[in-house]
Formats: sequence, C-alpha cells, structure tokens
Amino acid sequence: MANMNFNTKFTPVTVDPDKIYDHSFAIIKEEMGNHPFSDEQWLVVRRVIHASADFELGRSMIFTRDAIEAGIESILAGRHVVVDVQMIESGSGRKRFQKHGGDLHCYIADEDVAKEAKAQGTTRAIISMQKATRLQEGGIYAIGNAPTALLELIRLIKDGVAKPDLIIGMPVGFVSAAESKEELAVLEGIPFITNKGRKGGSTVTVAALNAISLMADERAEQTK
Repeated sequence: MANMNFNTKFTPVTVDPDKIYDHSFAIIKEEMGNHPFSDEQWLVVRRVIHASADFELGRSMIFTRDAIEAGIESILAGRHVVVDVQMIESGSGRKRFQKHGGDLHCYIADEDVAKEAKAQGTTRAIISMQKATRLQEGGIYAIGNAPTALLELIRLIKDGVAKPDLIIGMPVGFVSAAESKEELAVLEGIPFITNKGRKGGSTVTVAALNAISLMADERAEQTK
C-alpha cells in the first residue's frame, strides 16, 4: 500500500469570507458563460449554483417576469414567509424578515398538523400548507423538500383559498418532484421561481430565498 502523508499542509487562497464569496462567484460567472437570465435573476441563480455546485440545476431554473420584484416587495411590506421544512427555517436569515415586520414560519412539526395528517391518512406537508393558508395572507412560500406541499399549495390557489405573493418551489426527489414543478410552471397569476426536473432541495431553496431577502435589504438601504 502506498504511503499517505496526512501531514501535508494546505493553504487556502484566502480566509477572508467575503473574498471567498467573491472568488466563488467569479468562477461561477466564468464557467456559466452565456445565459438567458436577467441581472436580478442571475443573483438568485448564482447563489443556487454556489450552494449546490450544480450548473445543470442553475440552467434549469424558471422565473416569471415579476418574481424577483414580487419577492422584494413582499418582504419590504412585512409579509410573512412560509417554508415546508425546518431545514429551510434554520438556514434562512430570519432577522432579515423580522426587521421589515415579517417573520418565517414552518408548521410541519406542529402537534395539530401531525394529528390531523394521521386522522386524514395524508402527509403532514399537505396539512401544513392548509394551516399556513388559514393563518397567513399572501407572503412568500418556499418549498424545497415536499412535492406534496407544493401540489397542495397549487390546489389551494386554484380553489381560491390562497394567493401568495411569490412561490419558490424547488422540491427534490423521485416521486412527484418534477411533476409538482411542472404544475407550478403552468400556474397563472402567481409569481414563481422553480426549476425543471428532480433536482432541488432545502439548500438551494434557502439560497434562492436568501438572495431575494438580500436584494430587499439593499432596496431598503437605497431608499433611506
């Protein structure tokens, strides 16, 4: 067996976090090359690529023309953000929403949600969307894990029960993930951000949500 030297020291290019971000974004820009995204959409896409190191996922992203502006305006208006799983809740910059008057909510672990899901023989993700639309008017819905949550939200919108300001729908998986995003992609009247195919997940959904909240912060600073 070849000898392996574990004492070799690795010196990173920089330990400055801002410089690391800048260098990463420069690499992403160079490797991405030409793309169809607007300047504001690109700020979201590059964060998604940065979070996943997946250019294919980044290239597959879909935006309605008004999605970015709808998200910024929702945050600055103090609307709440609803997420499907706690991983997104913990990864998002809650303080950025709170300082504009909103907050971030995840209902999937609530006792009443679990009880109702068991009684109906359905998923907690579905019941959590029903609860969210009863408690929250408008706002941003960020779904990165549960395709059933996205499908239920779309049903509630079509039934006239819900009207979010923006949907970030990027669930990951092999069962209904791609299909739920196909349903979102043809939904009319609601701004959305999504992607094609099975890829997605909490990490990239957090990245997209954080990109929009950072743009909202920048807008607030400019208007002071």
